[in-house]
Amino acid sequence: MSTIKPSPRAPTLADLDGLPPGIIGEIIEGVLYTMTKPRARHQRTTTRIGAGVGDPFDVGSGGPGGWWIITEPGIELPDTPEISPDVAGWRRERMPDLPLDEPIRVVPDWVCEILSPTTRRHDMLRKQPYYAKVGVPFMWLVDIEARVLTAHRLDSSEWRIIGTYSDEIEDEIEARIAPFDAVPFNVAGWWPPAGQPSTT
Repeated sequence: MSTIKPSPRAPTLADLDGLPPGIIGEIIEGVLYTMTKPRARHQRTTTRIGAGVGDPFDVGSGGPGGWWIITEPGIELPDTPEISPDVAGWRRERMPDLPLDEPIRVVPDWVCEILSPTTRRHDMLRKQPYYAKVGVPFMWLVDIEARVLTAHRLDSSEWRIIGTYSDEIEDEIEARIAPFDAVPFNVAGWWPPAGQPSTT
């Protein structure tokens, strides 16, 4: 669960750097949120989705390319010096060059958040409304406990569900999910090993 760190001044990146080991944070609209670092199941799902989308759309292997796909990018926006989706993507026509030694200051075209027990409330109560506010066009929420991916499209500043995907429905194992519907994905391959309850 995320927590808010009260401060008489606006939090800065130095406050993030000073967090104790095992604690991570984001500064969203002038508020520092902290949580315990997600564990292996969460991180593996992040890696699998990043690679699954990145190979065809970033690298261009088996797909059209044209995107930057990055896991846990550091994004800096007004009043928000550090927000980091689990995975995010930018169309190269909007961001031709990838910043290498500084934060990304362009709103993503797509974000993906992995809802684990330690991040669920923060992702849904803080980050999901913020992404709508700044105009991210597409968002995926991935529930690793339910093994369900819910895709959303921004419609008049509100999120609209455009599809749900899992490995339980045969037709959805190979799924075409906007904004990457040019290539089918094997959603079943993104989930962590079954039968091991997650605690973080």
